[in-house]
This record gives sequence, C-alpha cells and structure tokens, in this order.
Amino acid sequence: MSNVQNAETAPLLEVRDLATHFRSGGGLLRGAPQVVRAVDGVSFSLAAGETLGLVGESGCGKSTLGRTILRLIEPSSGSIRFEGRDITRLSHSELRPMRRRMQIIFQDPYGSLNPRMTVRAAVGEAMRIHGLVKNSSDETERVAALLTRVGLRPEAMARYPHEFSGGQRQRIGIARALAVEPRFIVADEPVSALDVSIQAQIVNLLMDLQDELGLSYLFVAHDLKVVEHVSHRIAVMYLGRIVEVLPKAALAAGARHPYTLALQSAVPELDPKKRKKRTLLHGDVPSPLSPPAGCTFHPRCPIAELGRCDREAPVLRPVGDGHLVACHLAVETPLNPPRSPSPGTPEAGRGKVF
Repeated sequence: MSNVQNAETAPLLEVRDLATHFRSGGGLLRGAPQVVRAVDGVSFSLAAGETLGLVGESGCGKSTLGRTILRLIEPSSGSIRFEGRDITRLSHSELRPMRRRMQIIFQDPYGSLNPRMTVRAAVGEAMRIHGLVKNSSDETERVAALLTRVGLRPEAMARYPHEFSGGQRQRIGIARALAVEPRFIVADEPVSALDVSIQAQIVNLLMDLQDELGLSYLFVAHDLKVVEHVSHRIAVMYLGRIVEVLPKAALAAGARHPYTLALQSAVPELDPKKRKKRTLLHGDVPSPLSPPAGCTFHPRCPIAELGRCDREAPVLRPVGDGHLVACHLAVETPLNPPRSPSPGTPEAGRGKVF
C-alpha cells in the first residue's frame, strides 16, 4: 500500500499495513466467532511538528487506530515505528520508556479524570511514575506551570474534576498529557463533547502548544471543518481503511474521492450565496463484520461501476503533490473542479478558529 510521506527527513511515526481485528460472538451454542475488522490495513507517516487530521463517520475505526498506535489496543498485524524504533511487539516493560513521548487526549474530559483525585494529583501522577520530579514542591511547581500554560489558574490544583466546566476539564486533560513532555499526541475527538463556543478555544490552544513545543498530533474527529482548520494534512477513513490523504490546501482545491466529497457537502455554510448542493449517500455504513468485497464504499458510491468496484479493492495512488486516493475512477477522472478557498483560509498552513 502507498504510504503518506511528508518529510525529507525520517518521519517521527511510521505505520505500515496496520490491522486491528476483534473476535465477536462464538461459543458452544453461538457458532463460530466472527471477526470485526476495525482497522484493516492502514499505512501513513507523520513528521515532527505535523498534524495529520483523521476524519470519517462514527464507527469507521478512527479511535481504534489512534489507540492501537499507542498500544492501548494490541494490533493484529502490521508495524508501528516511533522515532525509528519498531514498537509493535515490545513488551510492556520495554514500551514504558516510550510512553513518555506518546500521549493521548480523550474525548470525554470528565470520564478520563479520576473524580477522587485533585487536579494536582491527576496532572502530577505521570510525572511521579516516570521520575520527572525531585520532590513534592517540585511537582507542585511543575503542575502550576502546566495549568498556567493551558489557561487555568494555579489555584485549580486543589479542586476536583466535578468543580470544572467541560472546557476546563479538557484543559486539565491536555495538561496531564503534556506533563511527561511528549513528542506525539493522539487527540481523540478532543472537542466533540464541548459546546461550540468552547471548541474554538481548545483547538486554538492545541495549535499554540504545537507551535511552542514542536508537538506532532494525530487529530481524530468527525467534523471536517474542525479538521481542516487544525491539520497540515488530512486522512479520510471509511470502514477501517484510509480512502484519501491530501494536504490541507488540496482539500480547498478539490478532493477526489466520492466519500470525501460527500463529507465536504455536509459541512454547513452560513453564507447563503456559497451554499452548495448536498451529496446524499444511500444506505448505511456496512458492518465491519462483513465488509463488502472490492471497494468497501461501492454500495453507497454514486459513481461505482459494477464488475470493477465490487470486485477490485483500490489502493492509495498518488494523484498530485502529496495527494493520494483509493478510488479506481477518481484516479482516472477528477470528480469535481477546483474551488477557491474560503475567505481568510490560507492556501498553505493553518488558520486559527475564532
């Protein structure tokens, strides 16, 4: 499978043909177990200081992919290389030093915090585990500095999670992820549980932290507009596979996969003069227990060709500078003309959310 490469030097993270399958059912009276193909042969790479946005419908395998990369879920096959080292089969003791540099921000900021621990204990816990603090006063000083960095007052250390709003709790979750000085963070739907008015603040905070600390993000979300703002490159996932990867500027110029186009058409447009025709997909997402043969998207695809799309599984192919598409027809014929980027959106790089 073609890879996603965006760095002249060795990438920070390399994922090759990664698969995560789960057994479902089975037993004496339930017949043979079935296999859920949550992640089914994913390859990409991530450069230092880069954000790769991972977008797709709920249940497509985005969160499972992120957690598999961190070895919170064990992969079924494939390889994960971080900082040049294959971590796929490391034992837990061998993996422990690597965990300092690979962290996660969870979707639910309340569920990810222990309600019986103060903020000081929650943020300082990982520091103590990894031996990053000399004593209690050193820990207090470091926690206070982290809280200030994420936009909270140091006095918050003495309080408990239930005393904070959702946005404040997510800031605590970000501080906890930063406590061990990581290089790579999986941001697993970090704003989807927050009010719209708070989402922009958290997105901007993550971008500022990246600029200050040189962090790399795998930013998982189902909201294409948020992903477009925060990411340098975007990977579109459908039923356990990546179907398109493109630089942010290429998303504005014209996506090529019919699924990406459908996601784009679903993004609300406030200006009536710019509203576009909605591309409706027929049917539901197939079950990962029995994915369709050939292209897994073909049962819902408006341009699928029977005899080809239902038999041959497409692979990611280059169609431009850093632009990859897994579609037989999109590779041969562009599906839509380029469009101008929205006002205020830079052709390259990222724009802040206000």
